[in-house]
Amino acid sequence: MTTPWRADLGDGTYRNPVLNSDWSDPDVVRVGDDHYLTASSFGRAPGLPLLHSRDLVNWTLVGHALERPGPDADFAVPRHDCGVWAPSLRHHAGRFWIFWGDPDHGIQQINAEDIRGPWSAPHLVKAGKGLIDACPLWDEETGEAYLVHAWAKSRSGIKNRLTGHRMSPDGRELLDEGTTLVDADTIPGWFTLEGPKLYRHDGWFWIFAPAGGVETGWQGAFRSRTFEGPYEERVVLAQGSTDVNGPHQGGWVRTAAGEDWFLHFQARGAYGRVVHLQPMRWEGGWPVIGDEGEPVPGHRLPTAPEQTAGAPASADDFPGGRHGRQWQWTANPRTGWTIGHAGDGLRLSCVRTAYAHDLRALPNVLVQRLPAEEFTVEVGITLDTAEPGAKAGLAVLGDAFSWIGLEAGDDGEARLVHRYAESVAEHERDAEHPRPAPGASVRVRIEVTRGARCRFSADTGDGTGFRPSGQVFAATPWRWVGALLGLFATAPAGDGPSGTAGFTAFRTTGRPRTV
Repeated sequence: MTTPWRADLGDGTYRNPVLNSDWSDPDVVRVGDDHYLTASSFGRAPGLPLLHSRDLVNWTLVGHALERPGPDADFAVPRHDCGVWAPSLRHHAGRFWIFWGDPDHGIQQINAEDIRGPWSAPHLVKAGKGLIDACPLWDEETGEAYLVHAWAKSRSGIKNRLTGHRMSPDGRELLDEGTTLVDADTIPGWFTLEGPKLYRHDGWFWIFAPAGGVETGWQGAFRSRTFEGPYEERVVLAQGSTDVNGPHQGGWVRTAAGEDWFLHFQARGAYGRVVHLQPMRWEGGWPVIGDEGEPVPGHRLPTAPEQTAGAPASADDFPGGRHGRQWQWTANPRTGWTIGHAGDGLRLSCVRTAYAHDLRALPNVLVQRLPAEEFTVEVGITLDTAEPGAKAGLAVLGDAFSWIGLEAGDDGEARLVHRYAESVAEHERDAEHPRPAPGASVRVRIEVTRGARCRFSADTGDGTGFRPSGQVFAATPWRWVGALLGLFATAPAGDGPSGTAGFTAFRTTGRPRTV
């Protein structure tokens, strides 16, 4: 089994992106020789992913900090543009801290002694609508604490400015009404200033913050001798002559070896916001990121303890009936969606719903990020029910979706089906004519090529092997989220047992196979 993407080239260098998946709005912190990263998780559960690396190139997903986004009732259904926006990860007083802005509720905070938890319950630091992209700072020299955040115009009517507060050292309350630290309406050419990260360096308060929008923007740096300002600004990373559009919103980290690096995202449509690593140095009192302010395609590895090359897991054998950490639900999960058992393979209940015709509306879809630009995914599916209309499948899910799998017909017999829905459609349609599935079992495959173009195929065990199904489907993102791979099982609304579905040997490989 091959890894769909590996940034570490094995010769002391790496290529970008170092995380070739949708790890949106990354932030990073170092503790000793270890680096930890978190990212936006919006309305999916669990939220606030936690990644670990020694060298900033090879990353492993070690857990999640937020079991369920809340309030629970708000996330009982998918809300792909709500929830956890642009978190900040810090380490202070022997604890890890994560602050984030929920655009509908306010700024929240959790903390833990160990990165793997247990994490505290979310604490609302500042209530309000449109408060996003929160970042704390504990000044180790003075003992004072601060917080900066941005604004979402969709909720507050305010944008393009950064607000700062003095904060209690325990991170639980703000000590003033807030001050506008940067009003980018006063800076010629600057718009959509957001995503601030707050630091102290060389006697200055620093705010690293992007502007110009996720597709076309740039990374800015602001400095002031006092927290309240005034701040002077400079563009420190922009696309320039490269093909890395909108290089911005991330975090600066200094390694144990004293090297400075900057992790940021690049918006890539259906693939979401992939993460690049840029070398960084200080010159004339300002950071210089990448190749004189332009993104690098690759570089030498950071000086760090030796680490095995790799990337966050995407394949899964579901050992002991459990799914791996890479999976999330599209909303807060409920008891009974998964069926425990001692063997390998995932068993899902065919959850009864009136919305089985539209995967975008279902909370019980188990999803993970697209693992690379080009890859193949396969999984075995069994349908253990004769309930007419019960179904289970493998999906590419976004503002439009397509899936392939099994459905029980009116006679209770399983058939192979392939369905899709356009972004403007409210109901799925057949992408191919259904055909019998002997034994209610099938192995399905999706080949994803450049541009997130998806070719579906299936092997029903009739001796003909994998056969292509339907037309090529172009994956689409959600509003803020890249397309997702999904597993699901549903049944029509009603009463009584609805059966189960099984999923085995979920495989992701880096080279599309020829059908």
